[in-house]
Amino acid sequence: MTAPVIVGLLVLAVSAALSGGLLLPSQARMTGGLLVAGGLLVVASLSVWGVREEVGTTLLTAAFALCWFPALLAYPTPDWRHPISFCLWIAGLAAALLTVVADGREPAMDTAGVLLFLSLTASVLWRLERAGGTERIALLWLAFATTGAGIPYGVSAFTMAQLPSRLFGLALVSLVPPLLTIGIRRPLLVDVRGLIIEAVVLGTAMIAYMCLFVGVTTSFEMAGVTDLRIGALAVIGAVAAAGFHPLRLTLRTAIDELLFGERPDPLDAASRVAGQIGDDPALALDAILQALVLPYASLKVEGEEVAAAGTPVIHTRRIPLWAGRAAEGEPGGELVVGLRPGDLNLSAGDERVLRITAPLLTQILRARSLAADLQVSRGQAIAAIEDERRRLRRDLHDGLGPTLSGIAFTADAARNSLMADPGSADELLRGLRADAVAAIGEVRRLVYAMRPPALDELGLVPALRQWTLQVRTADGRPLRVDVDAPAELAALPAAVEVAAYRITVEALTNVARHSGSDRAVVRLALAAEGTALTVDVCDQGGPAPRPWRSGVGLSSMRERAVEIGGTLAARPTATGGHVSAVLPLA
Repeated sequence: MTAPVIVGLLVLAVSAALSGGLLLPSQARMTGGLLVAGGLLVVASLSVWGVREEVGTTLLTAAFALCWFPALLAYPTPDWRHPISFCLWIAGLAAALLTVVADGREPAMDTAGVLLFLSLTASVLWRLERAGGTERIALLWLAFATTGAGIPYGVSAFTMAQLPSRLFGLALVSLVPPLLTIGIRRPLLVDVRGLIIEAVVLGTAMIAYMCLFVGVTTSFEMAGVTDLRIGALAVIGAVAAAGFHPLRLTLRTAIDELLFGERPDPLDAASRVAGQIGDDPALALDAILQALVLPYASLKVEGEEVAAAGTPVIHTRRIPLWAGRAAEGEPGGELVVGLRPGDLNLSAGDERVLRITAPLLTQILRARSLAADLQVSRGQAIAAIEDERRRLRRDLHDGLGPTLSGIAFTADAARNSLMADPGSADELLRGLRADAVAAIGEVRRLVYAMRPPALDELGLVPALRQWTLQVRTADGRPLRVDVDAPAELAALPAAVEVAAYRITVEALTNVARHSGSDRAVVRLALAAEGTALTVDVCDQGGPAPRPWRSGVGLSSMRERAVEIGGTLAARPTATGGHVSAVLPLA
């Protein structure tokens, strides 16, 4: 036995022992124990090889036939209760014993090898028919591990010299125990069905073209051309290689159709999806599943699921619906689709269909978001209206109501004393007039609270200029205000006018009370394309000693901006305070 073969066997023994040790605490404990025992037998065979070669050979054969082969039969759990399973176990163990007692004789060894292969293959296929869930996935890992090692080794034996082929085979067999461990401990690490399909397609294509190459060269030899030049062999290989990829695609398509049915044409699928997508994301996802024969799809916005269709699967792919829009304030969305059983990724056609339909799904999500925002805005507007009605009712009940009631009582008293005591009646009438004046003032106050009359009489800019004439600072100085506005400001919605007026008045009041400055600037301007009115109020009070705290005034200004869908920012600057509001006109 050469040194490279000894190293290869040691690697195999370590791989089997370590993998078996990981399987001992699991349901595949029998397989784990047999793998460990096989690894120890290999080490024992190598240790006695130099002294008793025949004993070493027997131990090595026993490691393969009596440990590792039963480990495969018992994976993931032994099943011999069914008559067919029992018969397969008997056949496999008989073949294993025949391998040990054959003592290297070729006819017996060949027969035992065929029996081992057939019994293991039949056992795996039989259990696959009856298994489900994780046991079925584990059996698929077993099938992938054994065929993935057996087919390449067969090709290497056909194409390589004995020693390189044997070393290559040992390297492949060393991968089987780790794959069995993955099948138990991490069966969903990748979709093993896809690996099996790819392995079958690749192996079949390779074998087909090897047979083609051998057939062509054999035909030349039968025709008497026995001395083919290397150039001729290269041409034969190039012709065979040219058809390798088309054959592989054909085989992949055939297996796809056998397992999943006929795949849709990408353009036809995209047309059908686009025609069926409406305003309901769940129906849109159903259309995608039907058109692409996918098991699952869902729409997510900022990680939260908005809609889903189909049955969730382990292996999925994510497609962003809109990217790079976070800077514009839009949440990130994605389409999550489940892969078909056996697929490792989406096909190029499926990818194109989903890329085509992604903008449509984006519009659905944006429409839903806008509808939700509209609903919230409508609720806020209704709440604001109800608050305003409650305030008016309270003011009328608590303020104007008692005043008018007092006027009525005073009028009755004056009428009763008019003939008997004219002087008292006159006094009552004087009080009646004072109460009426107070009631008129209360009515004006209520009207002003709803909408300042100056806005209707003068307009926004003149009304602000008129109001600034009466503002004074905390120490009694007049507050000098420059109102910078367009010469002819376009007609504004009533709600925008009131909000701009109230925000400006409150901001200037804060300047007069707190800034210590007697200068302020008010700037009114229409934003680009006339979509919004901007209001800026600045003073020259210098930097604030500490950050502003939101009080009643700031909260009131911010609420007035938000009520009409606008924004407001208030902050101290190095040259004074600055209040900025953006009020949309529509």
